Amino acid sequence: MTGPYGILSPVWAGTPTAQLMSEESILRAMLRVEASWAQALADAGEAPAESAAAIAAISADPARAGISVEEIAAQSPGGGNPVIPMLAAVRYALAEAGESDAALHRGATSQDILDTALMLVCRDAAAMLLTESRRAGAALSRLSREHQDTVCVARSLTQHALPMTFGLRCAGWLDGLTQAIRRLDLAAAKLPLQWGGAVGTQASLIDSLGSQQTAQLTHDLAARLGLAPMARPWHTQRQVVLDLGSALAGVLAALGKAAGDVLTLQRPEIAELREPAAPGRGGSSAMPQKQNPVLSTLIRSAALSAPAQLSTLYLAAATAEDERPAGAWHAEWPSLLELTRLGGGAATRAAELFEGLVVRPDAMATNLRLSGDAVLSERLMARLGDSFPGGRRALQDVVKSSVVEGVGLRPLLEEQLGEQAGAADLDRLLDPRQYLGRTQEFIEAAVQDFSQQNLNQTPAQPEGSIDHV
Repeated sequence: MTGPYGILSPVWAGTPTAQLMSEESILRAMLRVEASWAQALADAGEAPAESAAAIAAISADPARAGISVEEIAAQSPGGGNPVIPMLAAVRYALAEAGESDAALHRGATSQDILDTALMLVCRDAAAMLLTESRRAGAALSRLSREHQDTVCVARSLTQHALPMTFGLRCAGWLDGLTQAIRRLDLAAAKLPLQWGGAVGTQASLIDSLGSQQTAQLTHDLAARLGLAPMARPWHTQRQVVLDLGSALAGVLAALGKAAGDVLTLQRPEIAELREPAAPGRGGSSAMPQKQNPVLSTLIRSAALSAPAQLSTLYLAAATAEDERPAGAWHAEWPSLLELTRLGGGAATRAAELFEGLVVRPDAMATNLRLSGDAVLSERLMARLGDSFPGGRRALQDVVKSSVVEGVGLRPLLEEQLGEQAGAADLDRLLDPRQYLGRTQEFIEAAVQDFSQQNLNQTPAQPEGSIDHV
């Protein structure tokens, strides 16, 4: 498979998505669109069957026909897009084989071929991304339930805030991922054919075939390619691309949030989590003692890169002038490809991260104790504020004194409350396990929501995918 190799993009290097979004895959997708259209015309009696069959043979094995990615790329600047040199190469191959090009590219334009081909490769990549994201989600579901009673400290603005459970933290990561999966699932299912001809009117086809047959053939082409039928050409209205790009960025944002938390919790001074170990991973070129958190670092790098790629898509859509933009359409291609690669790569790394994540409950308990009983101050204010000697202000002062002076809060409370302070009551008020709110309910809701979404999963290799040519 021809690149990309990703030497400076390790988050997606070597992943299934990198292969699905390779330049070889894009060339094969463009050829497949041409072959499918030729066959649709031939089946309708509007093109020679022999010409359609010859085009299909070239599509199935472009290298044998002498068509290479390198040559198409080298010649692309001449026409501003890769479709023009590809067509020239196909016509040359047909002529060399003594076959007609009558079925080739009839009534189509370069944007029809390239937009439709990108929908094909993005559809397959989205299916793979969804599969990997669901792997990550399944792992988070398991962690959520396994650690629903593992008490740890919640942090607000970097500071200890209240007790929570690690299961709830995982459920929060899962909830963001579930919502992102849902959006991407919907966007990928709606990826449509683009087929408008020179300026989006299909005039050439209608002039020779008539309106009804043109509409039928267009619908047939979408079915052959496994894409959603096209209501009308969308060559200058790029909402399809924006929906897909936004959904991809949403997955990256959800994974980036989780990876950022994992990075923080892996710091040696916190040490509540550890990435799964693997031979050759995480080493330092200069410091042998280090074991770097590579998976979460790569996921976070992808999440940080996504907004720039998405902004290019939105800028291109907003400046798509006339009936074929000069530059805006062209700027869209690399950003859409990179955004898809980043999403797929991050999902693959996230699945591995969460499936093997090492959780350290003892470290969580130790860190929770750093704040002492003051971590329950919200509860104390609610339960004791009105009855405390001197009122709520006095209770606040006691809590602050405990923190500033490093004195245990319980002795100070007992001193102020005197006989009012029952040991059993204080035990209950100062027990972090007794102040977890609706934790169990929220965890179960997040797990069930993911499970329900998972029932409607997209196949990893959908019918009509490029590899089925």
